[in-house]
Amino acid sequence: MGFNSLMRKQAKTFNVRISTMESDLEFSCEVKWKGKDLFDLVCRTLGLRETWFFGLRYNIKDTVAWLKMDKKVLDQEVPKEEPITFHFLAKFYPENAEEELVQDITQHLFFLQVKKKILDEEIHCPPEASVLLASYAVHAEYGDYDPAVHKPGFLAEEELLPKRVINLYQMTPEMWEERITACYAEHRGRTRDEAEMEYLKIAQDLDMYGVNYFLIRNKKGTDLLLGVDALGLHIYEPDNKLTPKCSFPWNEIRNISYSDKEFTIKPLDKKANVFKFNSSRLRVNKLILQLCIGNHDLFMRRRRVDSLEVQQMKAQAREERARKQVERQRLQREKQLREEAERARDELKRRLIQLQDEAHMANEALLRSEQTADLLAEKAQIAEEEAKLLAQKAAEAETEMQRIKVTAIRGQEERRLMEQKMLEAKMVALKMAEESERRAKEAEQLKQDLLEARDSERRAKNKLLEITSKAVYVLIVTVFILNDHGNNGCFSTGNLFMHRVEYMEKSKHLQEQLNELKTEIESLKLKERETSLDIIHNQNTEQGTSKHSNFKKVTPSSAAT
Repeated sequence: MGFNSLMRKQAKTFNVRISTMESDLEFSCEVKWKGKDLFDLVCRTLGLRETWFFGLRYNIKDTVAWLKMDKKVLDQEVPKEEPITFHFLAKFYPENAEEELVQDITQHLFFLQVKKKILDEEIHCPPEASVLLASYAVHAEYGDYDPAVHKPGFLAEEELLPKRVINLYQMTPEMWEERITACYAEHRGRTRDEAEMEYLKIAQDLDMYGVNYFLIRNKKGTDLLLGVDALGLHIYEPDNKLTPKCSFPWNEIRNISYSDKEFTIKPLDKKANVFKFNSSRLRVNKLILQLCIGNHDLFMRRRRVDSLEVQQMKAQAREERARKQVERQRLQREKQLREEAERARDELKRRLIQLQDEAHMANEALLRSEQTADLLAEKAQIAEEEAKLLAQKAAEAETEMQRIKVTAIRGQEERRLMEQKMLEAKMVALKMAEESERRAKEAEQLKQDLLEARDSERRAKNKLLEITSKAVYVLIVTVFILNDHGNNGCFSTGNLFMHRVEYMEKSKHLQEQLNELKTEIESLKLKERETSLDIIHNQNTEQGTSKHSNFKKVTPSSAAT
């Protein structure tokens, strides 16, 4: 017995570290614990009830293994150093994520694991699908798109696309962000759970989704890949993980076994040939067998009536989703009413400012009218005084003329001079009279202008009073609206229900989205950087083949190859 084993025998507990897709957990375990004891403790800690999808994986030499539930933890080939590290991961994948994943925590863990596999390029994802998936991942993290918050550059530090996709195009990070954000903005109104489910619904149609690959050889010694997933077993050529040469549905397999390094698949049809393959190591054969048994059990389980536990979980999930839907509708209604109230407030503020400007202008007009009236009154007074002065001068000129007439008898010369002076005096008197008349008319006009100015002043005062009254009304309405909204924190949700969209319509819309994205970025592609899987995917797309159309029953003749 080794030193470490001896120490563990003497100790009553040992420490483990569980790495989930979100965080690390540490536990102190009893030496007598089996794998199921530790696994159940982790599931309880996470609040996970759909335990059949998951397992505890650990690294062993140059491969991986899953902790067996029925054996003691320390009796398995787990690492010797403490704390012993296990990875809590999805071991089996659902056929249809939307129908099978019930709990939000289950969905979230699947979302994180699948996203990591796509970014690490363990699952091949075409560029256009990568952009659409990235937009749902962004929505799951940031919620609804808000241009005031999610400004250009907010995704600069995020890892959203596989490096292979980024290197395949002559596009800057800003260009990628622009396209991701354009898709992200269309997802408005979805919750985080809904965004994650949309991500999984797209990802589950990728050719490498949920497939575990193993290097094997057929009986002729040809290198092949064995793929194990939720639907069955698939045989691939080593350089093509997308298109299987042949497939074995679980319902067509009678038995799977291994002996030493030989792996045997027995079809349900007893007349069909038995298919034998070899793998390099016994440990790999054990892992293949575990995955085959687990996937086959789940395949059969899906085709039976749900257990009472699952029915209860689904009922609770439906109730919870209905509650969340009602709550979300209520919040959306409140948000809508708040936005409407804010818009009304902003409009009232704008109108108030406009009225204030009008009042200011009317006040200035009134001030100008008052100034004009004062000026006209002053001019009228001056003109009246000037007219009186001119009349006085005209009277003096008339007196002078009479005096000249009296003294005109002084002689002919004097008379002539006097006549000349009298004529001049008449001319001056005539001019004075005309000027006096003109000044009188001007004074009359000024009086008329003064009356009009007084009338304009009166109208300006009335306009100012009217505008001021409107401004007070606007303020009262603003306060009323805001107070009314604040006093109604809870609104009736009404009978609002989301209409279901048929699956084919959703698929059509999704395909249109992907085709549009592909068209947008196709001209920037660097063909010489395409990988072999990219080329194969493009060929499959041109031929109209897909993951499900490639799934076919193997024939006895193909087994010989």
